[in-house]
Amino acid sequence: MKKGFFVDYVKIKVKGGRGGNGCISFRREKYVPKGGPDGGDGGDGGSVYLEGDENLMTLLDYKYRRFYKAGRGEHGKGKNMHGKKGEDIVLKVPLGTVVKDAKTGKILGEILEHGQKLLVAKGGKGGRGNTHFVSPTNRAPRICEEGKEGEEREIILELKMLSDVAIVGLPNSGKSTLLNRLTGTHARTADYPFTTLTPNLGIQKDANMRKYTICDVPGIIEGASKGKGLGLQFLRHIERARILLFLIDGTSENPERDYSTLLKELENYNPLL
Repeated sequence: MKKGFFVDYVKIKVKGGRGGNGCISFRREKYVPKGGPDGGDGGDGGSVYLEGDENLMTLLDYKYRRFYKAGRGEHGKGKNMHGKKGEDIVLKVPLGTVVKDAKTGKILGEILEHGQKLLVAKGGKGGRGNTHFVSPTNRAPRICEEGKEGEEREIILELKMLSDVAIVGLPNSGKSTLLNRLTGTHARTADYPFTTLTPNLGIQKDANMRKYTICDVPGIIEGASKGKGLGLQFLRHIERARILLFLIDGTSENPERDYSTLLKELENYNPLL
């Protein structure tokens, strides 16, 4: 994936649709001179959902558009006709997306499976029509409810790629070359540091045709956990890997020190690793 086309962190605003207003109406029929109230309820506003899509690899779609609002519910009508519900919005995201409330930092959920949905902004409730306000002392109520505003919040989408194996190593240790050999991908390789600027994914099949996803993480240097080099930008992508494969350059002056550096940076970033 080309530099600039891989986006793994965005902040967007989402808003549920407003509910429709209830209706004030009375029966008007030729042979019913004193018809009662028949105002219908307003429809509920639409909601905003996130949905996992296994074919997506980036949050690029949300880099340029930052506000998403669901449809408004229709107003109620006479003859007890209820308004139509507002249209929902379903935003597709890659598997491995963590969703946080931008204001509180609370994790709202994680999208880990294809087709999994997460409600992030609920639509407002539709208002009640005047049929709901009939009482023994008020047989012809001329009141109704307005629809409620939909839920609005700012959320953070943070992608942590799902993979079976994550290849971890210093810059120019041969991670992309190994990925290309194992999976037949065409990740960029060159003889200078930080050739890999974004994670690369490849698929390998075993003898039983089971598929394994392998991720090539950009090179980690000493101090990466504190922001040096590409820093924390891509370390998050190894957190969910089932296996960490350390690739050490055999021609290095001190391979053992290289290995210790990698272990130290991963531990400083997340001790659970």
